[in-house]
Amino acid sequence: MKRQGRRVKEDIPGIATDLAKARASLSRLTPQQTLAAAARGAIVVDTRTETQRKNQGEIPGVEVIDRTVLEWRLDAAGADHIPEAVDDDVEIVIICRQGHSSSLAAASLRSIGLWRATNMIGGAEAWITAGLPLNSAPPDIRP
Repeated sequence: MKRQGRRVKEDIPGIATDLAKARASLSRLTPQQTLAAAARGAIVVDTRTETQRKNQGEIPGVEVIDRTVLEWRLDAAGADHIPEAVDDDVEIVIICRQGHSSSLAAASLRSIGLWRATNMIGGAEAWITAGLPLNSAPPDIRP
């Protein structure tokens, strides 16, 4: 059976276009800059899956928030925000495995008014490559 309604590349942008647009709106951080942001009080959020964190290691000092509830946990105006999300001026850095989905997540946060949201270039893989600390302590998971 032939698929109906197939996307015409010229009519609808794909994920590469959305990713480029998201990244153009962000001042993305290196792993070292992310470590410095955490030291100055930024909320650093790891959105990797449990399996990815188990395989790659836990990044110390981050909040683990599932991507499906990220906006609800970080929007200070919402009823379900984490205590650290005090207002729209909080600095937020999102980490994923390679820096792709975290770019889209940070752009989404900016679209709801969290204007200081950004992501870490290269994700956890870049953190590991940079030789930054990992730990085996239980993560701070925010449901």
